[in-house]
Amino acid sequence: MRSSLHRPRKRFGQHFLHDAGVLARIVEAIAPAPGDAIVEIGPGEGALTRPLLERVAHMEAIEIDRDLAARLQAQFAPERLVVHCADALEFDYGTCPRGVRLVGNLPYNVSSPLLFHLARYADRVRDMHFMLQLEVVDRMVAQPSTPEYGRMSVTLQTRFRMRKLLRVAPGAFRPPPKVESAVVRLVPLAPAERAQVDEGIFAEIVAGAFSARRKMLRNALPLGAEDFVALAIDPTLRPENLSPEDYVRVAQRISACAR
Repeated sequence: MRSSLHRPRKRFGQHFLHDAGVLARIVEAIAPAPGDAIVEIGPGEGALTRPLLERVAHMEAIEIDRDLAARLQAQFAPERLVVHCADALEFDYGTCPRGVRLVGNLPYNVSSPLLFHLARYADRVRDMHFMLQLEVVDRMVAQPSTPEYGRMSVTLQTRFRMRKLLRVAPGAFRPPPKVESAVVRLVPLAPAERAQVDEGIFAEIVAGAFSARRKMLRNALPLGAEDFVALAIDPTLRPENLSPEDYVRVAQRISACAR
């Protein structure tokens, strides 16, 4: 299919990857094996789909654009590619087989909420390889006390090991985005590596802290003076100074006190 046949739609945040060298490096990073269960999010014109299907017998794809979904369905037999014409933000990834590998060039306009959505299904996933805005990837892998560190860093780092694999220039896409991009790998932490914490309380604590990131912790966290002493946390620090493990401990203490 010639890329010129489809006009990118702004409402879907479409930027089609066409650089053969970048595509080859992504496939190399994924290293698909014949029996892998792969689901591609936002296949678009199929630039990544094709080389993946050269390595695996069958895969699935989630495409919100009806025209692109129909073209992919016309190109590939259903025993090779199942296309779900659906919104990736609303898709139930719980229907995917355990050990699924998620890949894709994610729409930049919904990347943050999509990552939070996917984090709920970490126990079903073997790994994820995504193209994202470079700024988002930098936030994902950021360390405490850096400008990029925030809610996304804490939330994802308590669920995944993450690594930025390569940077991608705007010219690798059609049309070129106004920002640089990057490919990131996310590998879910094993159950033994994940702290036991009430997910709802944890999410509320992290979101609340970083909505007040310029405040001291004593004004950003629902803790009393005795809690800071028990947790050995300096209440004059700011939300960006705490590690993901610190936030887990905070949530655990609040959960325990609520019982």
